[in-house]
Amino acid sequence: MLLVSQVLRYGAASVAFFAVASRAYTLVNNFNSANWMSSFQVQSIPDPTGGFVTYLTQAEAEADGLYKVEGNQVYFGVDSTHVISPTGPGRNSVRLQSNAAYNNALIIGDFAHMPGSDCGIWPAFWVVGPNWPSGGEIDISGCIVNSDLKQTSLLNNGLLKLVEGVNIGVQDQMTLHTSPGCTVKVGTQGQTGTSTGDPNCGDGGGYNGCAVVDYVGTSYGTAFNSVGGGVYATLWNASVIEIWYWGRGNVPADVTAGTPNPANWGSPAADFSGCLFDTYFKNMNIIFDTTFCGSWAGAVWAQSYCATVDASCSDYVARNPQAYADGYWLVNSVKVYQ
Repeated sequence: MLLVSQVLRYGAASVAFFAVASRAYTLVNNFNSANWMSSFQVQSIPDPTGGFVTYLTQAEAEADGLYKVEGNQVYFGVDSTHVISPTGPGRNSVRLQSNAAYNNALIIGDFAHMPGSDCGIWPAFWVVGPNWPSGGEIDISGCIVNSDLKQTSLLNNGLLKLVEGVNIGVQDQMTLHTSPGCTVKVGTQGQTGTSTGDPNCGDGGGYNGCAVVDYVGTSYGTAFNSVGGGVYATLWNASVIEIWYWGRGNVPADVTAGTPNPANWGSPAADFSGCLFDTYFKNMNIIFDTTFCGSWAGAVWAQSYCATVDASCSDYVARNPQAYADGYWLVNSVKVYQ
């Protein structure tokens, strides 16, 4: 309950934030080593982004050691052993989708390791709704256009990429992509990142997106792994989408204790508001994938450092399996609160 003194101090415009962020959140799902295999489907499908990748079936991935439980953690990764044909279907990998779908949630992903910052690779942790893009997409993290950074983006009717990047990225860009009509501004919490580009998330058919860049240097890839991993928290509801990142040594005590309270976390890296998000993000499934080249990592290859190593993304990925020895996720948990 808000006190009169709090209303006077923070102003009426902030009441809505306090009413949402200081509420008690109930744990809906705790995906971990005990229940992961029964909670996610392995998707052996053609890559929607046109990547140089073969997504294996669960039986194939387990037989190749690319999908397994290790102690209290879940491992899934890419083939880092075989030289393959650059004109073939692509390097073996694993793509996962949660059985459960969500409308408004607080998702907290705790990762000991994510795929490293390697040329040609494109990993992502995101949420997406049906009938893309009308159901929405949120990319929690990823890379900005020089292909050497990490980005977070949202697409209409449910795609939220929580962690995403390409090539040798080390920094995070959080982006919303929607159908026409969603124009955002910085919310009342403020943000530690920097807004860039067009605030109309639906411009360019939704592909341009509206972005926030976070210059924390340990939020993605090899740098993330060097500090023992970390935690991403994404809150979305009808009025805000907010994203926080903490390195392993800086995770808030309430997150660790399983009693998350976003009101205690300070300004997020990205604070999107000003849009009726329930209209654009619906029935969102959690996705993990790691692809290669394709419409992002491949498209920006020529403008990145990686082009000095090999002129072709697919040629490099095919002939250098050892480059992807660190191309794996090691998940402690993904918790969903509502």
